[in-house]
Order: sequence, then structure tokens, then C-alpha cells
Amino acid sequence: MKAINPYLNFDGKAREAMTFYAGCLGAELSVQSFSDAGMDAAPGTEDRTIHARLSRGDAVLMASDTQPGMPYTQGNTVFVSVECDSLDEIERVFKAFSDGAQVLMELQDTFWGARFGMLTDRYGVGWMFNYTLPKTA
Repeated sequence: MKAINPYLNFDGKAREAMTFYAGCLGAELSVQSFSDAGMDAAPGTEDRTIHARLSRGDAVLMASDTQPGMPYTQGNTVFVSVECDSLDEIERVFKAFSDGAQVLMELQDTFWGARFGMLTDRYGVGWMFNYTLPKTA
């Protein structure tokens, strides 16, 4: 396993919050909006953040805004993001965590070149699993 990181969700304030956190921590920040990613977002939501990554040394904090219409409770929106080393590992770990879980997004290949899935485990903890796929020529 490469890394396990906290992943925060916001309801339209991800860019603002992550910019604040980056300033407080003296960290580097990269932000991608729904429109940057080519997402067919609802009118007025194009500038919502689909992914933000703050880093300083080995420390990483990630975040995004929720999809329009997705339930949101402020302060109760942390996921744990697991970066896997292989397809076998992501399949095995996702299957293990799925026991008694609510799967929010089945494992699938994504536009950012990864295999990705999300779930809320039987204890109510949100998990995101990611494996960066090898680049093809």
C-alpha cells in the first residue's frame, strides 16, 4: 500500500477551505474543478472542486465538493483515501471492506487514469480506494 490519507468533502467551499489550509500550513495546493475535468456539471456548479490536493513533504490532505444534490452534513464529511500498489490489491481490499458496507461507487476505471471505488463501511466510516493505472502508449 502506498498511502492512507484523510479526504475532506465540502458543499461548494472546497477551494476556499483548501486555500486557507495551504496558507496556514505553508503547503502546495493543486485544485481541479468539475469543468476542468470535463464533467457535465449542472449549471452553476462548473466551478465546484472535483479534486484538491494539499502537500508539504510527505504529508497530504485531499478534498472535493459534493456532487449537486448529494447529502451533506458539515463536519461529518471525512473519508479515508487508500492508495493501492496494484490492481490485485485494490480488488482484494475493496472486496474485504465491502462486507456489510454501503457501496457508493463500485470499482471502475476513471477519467484521471485510475481504478477507483468508494464505500461507507459497516461502522459508518467513508473509504475511497485508488490505484493509478499504468500509462499505455
